[in-house]
Amino acid sequence: MSDQQSAINNPQSPIKTVGIIGAGTMGSGIAQVAATAGCLVKLFDTHQAALDKAKVALEKILNRLIEKGRIDAGEKNRIQGNIQYVNTLNELANADLTIEAIIENLEIKKKVFQELETYVSETSIIASNTSSLSIASIAASLEKPERCIGIHFFNPAPLMKLVEVIPAVQTSQDILDICTQEITRWKKVVAVAKDTPGFIVNRVARPFYGEALRIYEEGIADFATIDWAMKNIGGFRMGPFELMDFIGNDINYTVTETVFNAFYQDPRYKPSFTQQRYSQAGYLGRKSGRGYYDYRDEKADNAFAKADPTSNKILGNKIFDRILVMLINEAADALFWNIASAEDIDNAMTKGVNYPKGLLAWADEKGVDWCVSQMDILYDEYHEDRYRCSPLLRRMNREGKTFFKQ
Repeated sequence: MSDQQSAINNPQSPIKTVGIIGAGTMGSGIAQVAATAGCLVKLFDTHQAALDKAKVALEKILNRLIEKGRIDAGEKNRIQGNIQYVNTLNELANADLTIEAIIENLEIKKKVFQELETYVSETSIIASNTSSLSIASIAASLEKPERCIGIHFFNPAPLMKLVEVIPAVQTSQDILDICTQEITRWKKVVAVAKDTPGFIVNRVARPFYGEALRIYEEGIADFATIDWAMKNIGGFRMGPFELMDFIGNDINYTVTETVFNAFYQDPRYKPSFTQQRYSQAGYLGRKSGRGYYDYRDEKADNAFAKADPTSNKILGNKIFDRILVMLINEAADALFWNIASAEDIDNAMTKGVNYPKGLLAWADEKGVDWCVSQMDILYDEYHEDRYRCSPLLRRMNREGKTFFKQ
């Protein structure tokens, strides 16, 4: 498809051509989203094999959508026609927006962005899909740092509704406005987040894993019982240990360690020795055949069912309440520090990681007084800063306020 045809497809948008750096699962997924929205997409990778794999994968995905009646053959051809596969960076020269989706290494990203900037126009927007690195640091590598922004998709990009948009301190308001409007036009739910470690989702979700691991390490319950409590009582689609096995213990541990160090070793984000040891042992989850559950002899979906949880509702409620209040406390603290709005925080957790309810709405339902009381019970028992109650919860409890209008 020509640039002129792209402009016809997007008459209301300043973003006609989109460059994607990296043809892995995430980059290919973003390319599919942008192409479906009518943009001309140039998917770049230095490895031709990666580009070939991405092209074959898209063919399979689109054929599957035809089988399910989601699209027809004409739509498939339109989406495929909107994507060009390129292996030299200068072919992104006419991109109005370029989104980088490569390895989580700051120096490598900076190097790629510096080269990209020599090719693109002065008005071209340069974005990173990083899930954890500082957007300000990435922007600082550019001659025009005000053009840089974070646009963080969740995997798989075509299916997950949430996109975190993260302006750096250098990012201009115009760039933020254009990007939020464009990503919304791509039929995604945008949550604008401050440029802090973990942004919204990877920060607020830490207790889902960390507190579950802590409960296990204290000998309160085993993996299967904790997962049972969060699914059957809490309504979560997956328990924390199932989810860590799905993500990969090595990846989940690295994110936790990164957030912990980025927050100057704040004990709320302290990594778990259990998870570290499982990672060191090679118990990475489904991808290695063994994690918190054993996937070697059974189908992955049956591993949890065979684990035989203790289905005790009294114990289950205690587990669920403890993990839930820690999640609520983290969400409230994100709001306290102006990481994002209450609406964006709740959207991020329901649309980004499929939580059954927004955490702040959940706090209103349980009662802010209940949240403060539960946090104080934990702090009185452990006297660890890990269990400090968010000042916002205390203030709201004192003033009789709720997060949303009742």
